[in-house]
Amino acid sequence: MTTLIRNADVVVAWDAAARQHVYLTGADVAFDGGTLGFVGRSYDGPAAEVIDAAGMMVLPGLVNIHSHPSSEPMHKGLLDEIGSPGLYNSSLYEYMPIFRADAEAVPDCVRVALSELLLSGVTTVADLSIAHPGWLDLLAASGLRVCVAPMFRAARWVTKNGHLVEYAWDEAAGEKAMAEALRLVDQAVRHESGRLFGMVVPAQIDTVSAGLLRESAEEARARGLPWQIHAAQSVVEFHEITRRHGMTPIGWLDSLGLLHGHAIIGHGIFLDDHPSTPWHTRRDLQRLAETGTTVAHCPTVFARRGITLRHFGRYRRAGVNMGLGTDTYPHNMLDEMRLAAYLARTQAGDPRSLTTTELFEAATIGGARALGRDDIGRLAPGCRADLLMVDVTHPMMRPARDPVRSLIYAAGDRALRHVYVDGVPVVRDGELLTMDYRAAAAHLHEAQTRVLAKAPAQDWAHRPVDAISPPTFLWR
Repeated sequence: MTTLIRNADVVVAWDAAARQHVYLTGADVAFDGGTLGFVGRSYDGPAAEVIDAAGMMVLPGLVNIHSHPSSEPMHKGLLDEIGSPGLYNSSLYEYMPIFRADAEAVPDCVRVALSELLLSGVTTVADLSIAHPGWLDLLAASGLRVCVAPMFRAARWVTKNGHLVEYAWDEAAGEKAMAEALRLVDQAVRHESGRLFGMVVPAQIDTVSAGLLRESAEEARARGLPWQIHAAQSVVEFHEITRRHGMTPIGWLDSLGLLHGHAIIGHGIFLDDHPSTPWHTRRDLQRLAETGTTVAHCPTVFARRGITLRHFGRYRRAGVNMGLGTDTYPHNMLDEMRLAAYLARTQAGDPRSLTTTELFEAATIGGARALGRDDIGRLAPGCRADLLMVDVTHPMMRPARDPVRSLIYAAGDRALRHVYVDGVPVVRDGELLTMDYRAAAAHLHEAQTRVLAKAPAQDWAHRPVDAISPPTFLWR
């Protein structure tokens, strides 16, 4: 039952010989059973369904390698402008825990995040969440291709004063949580949807012991799965690891043999040569490149607090594989791409420091490489039929001399019309087909009211919410 997308104005096709994306004008794309069978001009085979793509650009679905759908939508309107001044402006330790979604709200958090991802062109996402009831079926119902990445750890962060982070350790609980995570990953691979796969994720470098880190990496290798950890994500964490081990976070992971071609570092900002964390070595960037380790770059969540990677283009020039993620709300991949480009060029003081080619590669083949997939992130025969259709006649796409630039830097998701995952339409005419985004957002609004009522009791100083996160204007 072949579907033919005929006579697209432009297709972002994969040139296998050159190993790069190329613009192909007046082209056709055909797929059958979720697999691309033809990408080129003048398809002359059979087709059960023909879609007229005049005025459209067809491009590969975007690959998001780092996201937290079960928690981040709850933080909208709360964490936009706050970070702990005594903890180098991070919001991880003092504020995020007091606004955590309750169990009833988690499914709506997930639906909101996944809806936003699909509506911004993501067809594959790595969901780094704490396991929750019905998780796999909820992911499958979304229509997305999902890398299920249940996080586990042996310690939790505690601050009693807003300037010191302490660690409450329970190694037995960490081992138990990893076993449960691995069971879920194995279950995901067998899920009847065929669109779920797995990743092993010890949550943070400072909350998992060396033994559990090594054990988790062995389990990932035995299963042939990628492995990801949050590391070099805060100044607090950098100082904690150097205090414990006399090495930077990246240096310590390297000493344990945990940097390799199937490893992903969530964020990887605070290297030994970052201005906020200068160290006596200058080896971290080279370590990442030499080992083939991927960095998952998520600019928005840090930019809110005046923090940024320095800088994307530098990592690429050093040979580091880069992928992109949406660590926070809104889960809009096109917005994240635009910000990544602007921050990289600002940090470099050079508009040539990061090209749109490199940015788009990070959002497609860079992410696919990190997840161990060569069948997504590109439009080529034999790959999965994960694709987007963008209206190049949309006023914000005009002029369309370079349509991918017009999409990223101007139109964004406003010009995205259709999304297919595994050959199945999941967005049509800009409307989501698999989930009720509006209803989930309405339920989340109600849930936030519950969370806010409990927040002062969770805070070390028992402050009212408006004292922690002042509103833009006083409410009368």
